[in-house]
Amino acid sequence: MTSLPEPAVLVLEDGTRHSGRAYGALGTTLGEVVFATGMSGYQETLTDPSYAGQIVLQTAPHIGNTGMNDEDTESRRIWVAGYIVRDPSRVVSNWRANASLDEILVQDGIVGISGIDTRAITRHIRSAGSMRGGIFSGEAAGLAAEEQLRIVREAPEMAGQNLSAQVSVDVAIVTDAVGEKIGNLAVLDLGVKQATIDNLAARGFEVHVLPQSSTFADIMAIDPVAVFYSNGPGDPSASDGQVAVLREVLDAKLPYFGICFGNQLFGRALGLSTYKLTFGHRGINQPVLDKSTGKVEITAHNHGFAVDAPLDGSFDSPHGYGAVEVSHVGLNDNVVEGLRALDLPAFSVQYHPEAAAGPHDANYLFDRFRDMVIASKKDAQ
Repeated sequence: MTSLPEPAVLVLEDGTRHSGRAYGALGTTLGEVVFATGMSGYQETLTDPSYAGQIVLQTAPHIGNTGMNDEDTESRRIWVAGYIVRDPSRVVSNWRANASLDEILVQDGIVGISGIDTRAITRHIRSAGSMRGGIFSGEAAGLAAEEQLRIVREAPEMAGQNLSAQVSVDVAIVTDAVGEKIGNLAVLDLGVKQATIDNLAARGFEVHVLPQSSTFADIMAIDPVAVFYSNGPGDPSASDGQVAVLREVLDAKLPYFGICFGNQLFGRALGLSTYKLTFGHRGINQPVLDKSTGKVEITAHNHGFAVDAPLDGSFDSPHGYGAVEVSHVGLNDNVVEGLRALDLPAFSVQYHPEAAAGPHDANYLFDRFRDMVIASKKDAQ
């Protein structure tokens, strides 16, 4: 007879407690508890560096059915701070799998919990907002409730954290262009996903993934035709260094494209402010309106912060970069989902266009970027 996994408990900073069973590694983990709404794609979620510092709750009840494989990972490891599922699959049912999810969670030291009411926790977060939490298993599960709550409340809040250094590369990594080469693309790695690199290379860019600490001089050293800021974790208001570099990029009138965190930093470079969302957008079914075409895209998101900007018409950049407009709007809550500079070759979106959410509703943005770079090169001749 197979014994049950060891007890575990999820503790939220407001004192809410949920008892369940250990899933993955044993121990204690702390982070911001958020929920992701994907029915599938848990491997891509777990290996997305944007989730660093977050304990991710899957709203889909059955997780682990297709196991884990070597092809679908978005980065070199799992980045979530912890993992919450309701019913982990006891078997793996996919010919591509070479390990179970539980095995990889243990391998990467990810503390998780299963067997709890994920619907109740999701509804609680939607009402009270994302908050700090902790998963305690193994010996830590036996700590007094008051001690566990104290540990959670002493953990750092997500607001004010700069986490890009935790997920970025240490040295530049180059991916060759596919087909006819347009030029060198400087990608500032704030938590870039492999699918993004693949999409950029497929458009003819020789992709140079640079460390998040790169200076403008470092960027110019590769003779770039454009600059790209990736997705990533943390609070955009805590990334002054990358914002300053981006302003130098805009001053040089280099074409720019940013996604997710790169959208928030673009907003800051233009002189706009950012703010923390109550519970954020995380999942693969978020409807977004492209104002230029009137089309609605089904998109993939992972962000807890957003840019504060007027949704209608154009406005002047507070930092003197000319006219700007909000290009995309989230239809669930009217959050800014994209920015476009009207006097510079620069734009950004808040979501992940490389993700197959619609499944390919937003993939055109890579083509739009390619076309913008080619037009900019012609104008410079």
